[in-house]
Amino acid sequence: MADEPTARSKNEILKENSRYLRGTIAEGLQEVVTGALSDDDTLLTKFHGFYQQDDRDIRSERRKKKLEKAYSFMIRVRVPGGVATPAQWLEMDRISDQFANGTLKLTTRQAFQFHGVIKTNLKRVMKEINASLLDTLAACGDVNRNVMCNPNPHQSRAHAEALRLAREISDHLSPRTGAYHEIWIEDEKVYDGEQAATEEEPIYGKHYLPRKFKIVVAVPPSNDVDVFAHDLAFVAIVEDGTVVGYDVTVGGGMGMTHGEEDTFPRTADILGFCTPEQAVDVAEKVLLVQRDFGDRAVRKHARLKYTIERRGIAWFRDEVEKRLGYSLGAPRPFAFDGTGDRYGWVEDHEGNFHYTAFIQNGRVRDVPGHTAKTALREIARIHDGDFRLTANQNLIIARVRPENRVAVEAILKAHGLDNAHTGLRLNSMACVALPTCGLALAESERFLPDLVSELDAVVERAGLRDDEIVIRMTGCPNGCARPYLAEIGLVGRGPGVYNLYLGAAFDGSRLNKLYRRDLKAEEIAPVLTPLIRSYAKQRRKGERFGDYVIRAGHVAATTAGNRFHADLGADVDAGATAGGARG
Repeated sequence: MADEPTARSKNEILKENSRYLRGTIAEGLQEVVTGALSDDDTLLTKFHGFYQQDDRDIRSERRKKKLEKAYSFMIRVRVPGGVATPAQWLEMDRISDQFANGTLKLTTRQAFQFHGVIKTNLKRVMKEINASLLDTLAACGDVNRNVMCNPNPHQSRAHAEALRLAREISDHLSPRTGAYHEIWIEDEKVYDGEQAATEEEPIYGKHYLPRKFKIVVAVPPSNDVDVFAHDLAFVAIVEDGTVVGYDVTVGGGMGMTHGEEDTFPRTADILGFCTPEQAVDVAEKVLLVQRDFGDRAVRKHARLKYTIERRGIAWFRDEVEKRLGYSLGAPRPFAFDGTGDRYGWVEDHEGNFHYTAFIQNGRVRDVPGHTAKTALREIARIHDGDFRLTANQNLIIARVRPENRVAVEAILKAHGLDNAHTGLRLNSMACVALPTCGLALAESERFLPDLVSELDAVVERAGLRDDEIVIRMTGCPNGCARPYLAEIGLVGRGPGVYNLYLGAAFDGSRLNKLYRRDLKAEEIAPVLTPLIRSYAKQRRKGERFGDYVIRAGHVAATTAGNRFHADLGADVDAGATAGGARG
């Protein structure tokens, strides 16, 4: 076990005294004089799957009228592996209309989000989510979050194994506290104050993890889940159509803080190889090492990536293998060919069809010419397959029987879901940001579509309409849309101001570099336009935009280990961490 820290963050003390995530949440729900919960309870409710927010567009107006902020809650629904039934889709659609803001958000982690739920409706919404056989437990908080996997319909045999593993890991690493059902489902107390910690949380204990923990399962050649951006990943090694095991990667993470050089994005190291039977055990033991050695004094250094930076990958592997009681195997070669989704129709080995639909920034809603919410509701009513949320905020209408394809196709066409977009737009992604995210410094979801429209005219004239260029934007440096692994990454610095990053690898294996700091929103397209034009004229056969800007000398490749400081754009000495082969 790690030495006890000399100091602990407020969150650590709060978790210890929370009675396994209960706090005073139940009491706070009864407070009708305010639309908010207490500060301490808003930290605990993250473990239950939701965040307290307010509409920042009207803060000043309400302040002038001496009204409290327009509080509401964002609820995140776990969907392990991203697979939901048509019945569950219809329930999520109904809840979004009845209790939220009328839209359904598909996240970058294959989850559903509701925005705008008021406090008086929280309990009812949570119960109705549970009744749909989904839940929000551990969708947020210092625990293992929603486990992602490749929704590869054209590789269904391997995907079935990846989905099974994602669900098994999710189940195994879910918190065991009875607080969730007590507060939201059962309406009765199940906590005995004399219970031992191991009875409540056999894996996490009363302190849970130092910070959030994210796991993905990938099936090459698709890296749509961004393996190298996560705390822990399992990369399927497929031989003759069968998953024979997994390469294990650890220590990825996108978050950093502007102006603080000791925070940085980092790509993961390869830890070793495990068999399918060992994978859940490996996931647990990796998590336990982070539980015991992660920084509990300084939260900005509490992610697994910093634990590995401090101690080195060799030390980390040794600690994991001590707990496993066996050694991991040598990693096996693998290769990725991109991080995007495969749009349109694909037929699988069983003769069923799958359609990947572009959902701009994951926001399912009806707008003129693109009535996605109505379309997907109509499809869910006749569909007997499933829906698969992708890590790029898009949606696969999966396992469509041949006799149903014509009907589904007609609905898609009637409502503008025919993917008639440039390769740039089809590879765009943005976080929510303003007006609801409390961390946002700048616009993201509301701005990126307009920016892409401006750039679309450039790529069309340059003859690049169908060329895939990955562009991602976030309203703050936390990296929810994984911007540091985008060929074009934009990160909010302040209202209407962004840092521009270039040069990530198309397959997600290399971080980008800072190209321009503090660009005004209106300056972004003029700065990118000559780069896109020169790429169209000077690129080599098969050369990707991220590789071109490095070859042309616009930025240097990120080469020192697997991290850099995102404000400076400079490589950082990786010390004991040597990066790791990318297969």
